[in-house]
Amino acid sequence: MTDTALLDKAKVRQSFAAAADGYDASAGLQRRVGETLLAKFPCAGLAQPVLDIGCGTGFLSRHLASRTPAAVALDIAVPMLQAAQRNCAGLPLAYVCADAERLPFRNDSIGQIYSNLAVQWCEDLSALLGDCRRVLCVDGRLVLSTFGPRTLAELKAAWSQVDEFAHVNQFYSTDQIGQFLAAAGWRRFELETELITQSYPSVMALMRELKGIGAHNVSTYRNPRPTSRAALQSMIAHYESAMAGGEIVASYEIIYLRAMR
Repeated sequence: MTDTALLDKAKVRQSFAAAADGYDASAGLQRRVGETLLAKFPCAGLAQPVLDIGCGTGFLSRHLASRTPAAVALDIAVPMLQAAQRNCAGLPLAYVCADAERLPFRNDSIGQIYSNLAVQWCEDLSALLGDCRRVLCVDGRLVLSTFGPRTLAELKAAWSQVDEFAHVNQFYSTDQIGQFLAAAGWRRFELETELITQSYPSVMALMRELKGIGAHNVSTYRNPRPTSRAALQSMIAHYESAMAGGEIVASYEIIYLRAMR
């Protein structure tokens, strides 16, 4: 199977760098999913280091560092790493600025890899999963959460009434991720999904939250021109109409993965 995320990696880096300062104020969903991830798959106290891919401002890294003797926080955006350093001061953490698709670690050098709502921003998920397997030691494990295709279905539907551009990023299904895992050499893995619905006081409040966590539209099929005020207002009207006068809700499909090397 071919991985066709079609993401603009430079845009991804820019978006998360810009969001670093205000990220924590908007990242309630990320914290909720991270807590669920740790509850489902607690971090084992192995001697080998644990790696947090896409650490952001350090929420997951802080928990991992308190459970293991050696932990590494990795992110593509320097401002995110700087925020993680401030939030995790005093903990035994190493910080690495690198692309998750090109992990700068030796073969068989990492005991566990965690990642919370980050790998959906990678261009080549197949390559990432293969590289994770490469750096993990024998019996090492990969634990992660990512968004599924039902994420922001309401927002996608509203924009589809306005134009044909991709205004919401596309995410892989469990079947697709399973195929990527198998192609990368993983033989023992499990996937499960959860659909979370969150309420917002307005469509603009939802849009502000997405901007606050750096979740910009980075699809190569996005409109190359800035969104006009008329197009935005039309989308909002369609969104509100679909809510039938009730509260504004947005769906997030969360996929949880555990894989053993």
